[in-house]
Amino acid sequence: MNVGTFLLNITSEDPNRLQKFYSEVVGLPAQPDMGEGALKAGGAVINFDNHSEVRGPAKEPQRYLIDFMIDDLAAEQARLEAQGVKFIRTAGREPWGGIISTFLDPDGNYCQLIQYKPE
Repeated sequence: MNVGTFLLNITSEDPNRLQKFYSEVVGLPAQPDMGEGALKAGGAVINFDNHSEVRGPAKEPQRYLIDFMIDDLAAEQARLEAQGVKFIRTAGREPWGGIISTFLDPDGNYCQLIQYKPE
């Protein structure tokens, strides 16, 4: 398989609210060549859409983890907290060397800031 672009399509009862959160709060830039609401996240694209069978918050928010690999976890977490984002895990160290903080998007999906610092 030769994949040209990796696209994550997040469905929601209110996709506009999610797109605004990821754009304005998380700070992902627009990816206009992939559609009006598409956002760039590293080498991937995130798009937001509705689905006839999606209602309410994520029922298993830990099933899919939206991971953002970043250089400065403390700075990014402070920036998000200043905008009212609540974290459910803060700077937890993993045995493989990662440091992870987890927050929820407006639909309750788990989003993780990951800083990789092997010991």
